[in-house]
Amino acid sequence: MTITTKLPLLCFLLCCCYVSGETLFSNVTTRSFEDGYSHLFGDGNLVRGDDGKSVRLLLDRYTGSGFISSDLYKYGLFSAKMKLPSEYTAGVVVAFYTSNGDVFEKTHDELDFEFLGNIYGKEWRFQTNVYGNGSTNRGREERYTLWFDPTKEFHRYSILWTANNIIFYVDEVPIREVVRSDAMGGDYPSKPMSLYATIWDASSWATSGGKYKVNYKYAPFVSEYTDLLLQGCSVHPIQQLPDSSCAELERANYAVVTPQRRTSMTKFRHNYMYYSYCYDTLRYPVAPPECVRIPSEQSRFKDSGRLKFGAHRRSKRRTRAGFRTKDHLDI
Repeated sequence: MTITTKLPLLCFLLCCCYVSGETLFSNVTTRSFEDGYSHLFGDGNLVRGDDGKSVRLLLDRYTGSGFISSDLYKYGLFSAKMKLPSEYTAGVVVAFYTSNGDVFEKTHDELDFEFLGNIYGKEWRFQTNVYGNGSTNRGREERYTLWFDPTKEFHRYSILWTANNIIFYVDEVPIREVVRSDAMGGDYPSKPMSLYATIWDASSWATSGGKYKVNYKYAPFVSEYTDLLLQGCSVHPIQQLPDSSCAELERANYAVVTPQRRTSMTKFRHNYMYYSYCYDTLRYPVAPPECVRIPSEQSRFKDSGRLKFGAHRRSKRRTRAGFRTKDHLDI
């Protein structure tokens, strides 16, 4: 990456940090792993850090691994700094999500970050999704790439869920907002959920529709987590009565997409979103109620919701030295 291509990215990050910056989540207390989370599966493939706030999840030929929040939450901020596995990662999925599928098997709610591994030389991709009341037949997925290499350094990924809106953040950039409407009905997640983090073998679909499988010659695949944040309305698992932190959550700075943040979100989506269910007119001839189809944005997508060839301004390839960009990372 040349100096001229680094400068726009540096300016963007500095601007974003000034507008919403590290102060965006600075009032949220970091939770130690022991205080807020517990082992989910994977036996010895979950490795806690000596600092008490870091954890590593491993995938090997025998098992993946994962952890879960100790409490259920009805609304909250769920956030972690993460670093993804490097080199050949085809078939590997790293997920950071909220769900209540273990409690409501047929009517579960879910909010997802899913990171999809790739063959060597190809970048990680990721998707976000929203399910409410078991509406898995009405998937609301969007898919993206990133403006950085997520295997080199830690970056923060956050899910904000309130009674009014859902915001997905990468670092301090809001990349997606779902605003609740009456028309969504039960499709808006509303039941208490736990936070999950997992790494697992998804060879059947994760990379090029299952064309490339996990190659355990490169195992173990390691995803790392630190500075875990939980600011939410914890509920009693039986009574499901929220605590007093709900009002504080909705008043928080990070619960609002300010005009400056919306500009950053628009630019991110223009440069890095390559699929949106809102523009998938083959699947949804009538847009789901929370979608706002913007003509200038819709013109860049096919009827399938996928980006038209040549519509993506951002193009980059990966080398052993990292990512090189062919043009400015102008978001």
